[in-house]
Amino acid sequence: MHLEAENYLVIAMFLTFIGLLFTGFPVAWVLAGVGIAFTGIAYWTDSLDLTVTGLDYNTLGLVVGRIFSIMDNWVLVALPMFIFMGLMLDKSGVAERMMHSMQKLFGNVKGGLAITVTLIGIILAASTGIIGASVVLLGVMSLPIMLKQQYHKPLALGTVAASGCLGILIPPSIMLVIMGDQLGVSVGDLFMGAVFPGIILGVLYISYILIYGLLKPDNTPLAIGQETIRLKDVLRVMLDILPPALLILAVLGSIFAGVATVTEASGIGALGATLLSAAYRRLDWPVLKQVVINTMNTSAYIFAIFVGATVFALVLRECGGDELIESALTGLGLDATGLILVILLVVFLLGFFLDWIEISLIILPLLGPVIAGLDLAVDGHGVVDNPNLVWFALLVAVTLQTSFLTPPVGFALFYLKGVCPDGVKLTEIYRGVLPFIVLQLIGLAMVFLFPSLVTWLPAVAYGNQ
Repeated sequence: MHLEAENYLVIAMFLTFIGLLFTGFPVAWVLAGVGIAFTGIAYWTDSLDLTVTGLDYNTLGLVVGRIFSIMDNWVLVALPMFIFMGLMLDKSGVAERMMHSMQKLFGNVKGGLAITVTLIGIILAASTGIIGASVVLLGVMSLPIMLKQQYHKPLALGTVAASGCLGILIPPSIMLVIMGDQLGVSVGDLFMGAVFPGIILGVLYISYILIYGLLKPDNTPLAIGQETIRLKDVLRVMLDILPPALLILAVLGSIFAGVATVTEASGIGALGATLLSAAYRRLDWPVLKQVVINTMNTSAYIFAIFVGATVFALVLRECGGDELIESALTGLGLDATGLILVILLVVFLLGFFLDWIEISLIILPLLGPVIAGLDLAVDGHGVVDNPNLVWFALLVAVTLQTSFLTPPVGFALFYLKGVCPDGVKLTEIYRGVLPFIVLQLIGLAMVFLFPSLVTWLPAVAYGNQ
């Protein structure tokens, strides 16, 4: 493929961005700074007749209009509301209650404690979606117990890290909200499409733990003095699961039934989480203040990256980044299936160095037009709009699950290391998450081979309305 002079600017922008990530500067400033710097470089090379980008600092004025259109998007109001919901539930004590009751229920099963952690991770994923909070909460609650029970360290660490990451995929997911905005597809479609992939990952995790417990029973010992399960233990589990289950039903059910938009449902979730904390007598002024401040910080972090990514993407496109990526993909001579596989491989590799937010905000808008033009023939059952993009978005979402577990930028690894008991090494965490990364790739393969896992539920939901 012949490269124009402008193409070298695009490549240099990407390499500069990745290189500056390792300096420790905030990602938002790196994105914006690289965009502004390369505007100057492009203007200079234009003046020397080396390039013909037409870029100057007046062009950056377009960023204002683009940022306004982003902030004018009501769907993005759901982001701080879902963040508030997750953080408030973290303070409510729901997870601790489920941990104590479910531990008794699965206490007589090899690997039962790890299964308990996975199930709580799934429930937290469907009610919080905040990866840092989930990993830290599961780590603080379960790791000391698992290690005291003499669980194999890598298994215990891998279970906590992987289970805590499910919230980025299982709805309501802030990642899917951003993906819907960037690709121009319905967030409701993405939420419904993510249900089965999320369940599949949870089932794969539990199956692996059960098989591991059968093959290596010494690594998953039962608790000493475990009692026989009684009816009241089962009832206790049901009572502890019921409040978050009702909250999940209120949020997702209102979206799936068409009663509320994603934005409205996020408000229901925030209010429900607050009422739940109050019902458990965990709500007071210091808790509310801390949750609000943390919500503001997390939201500001995400929206700052929005601004930086807008500057970066504008300059990248003016330098011909869209055309370069499209020509690079089409120049491979692959069919639609082959191109999707190449894109997923690139996203997987980028996940070693970039956070899911950067990948979603930079890569997806560039790839969206390419995917929309492919003849993928994904069955939308005559109901789902843009089934190709919905399926592609979920493929990328499952792939990005791995970015939380893959070094050197796997955030779940560092969240977990921060709450680990003394004596736990980072290498043991790496060993522990490796099987779960493989399980995530198996889940990705299933979604790739069977697109109806994504499109069937939204088609049925909309078809009945």
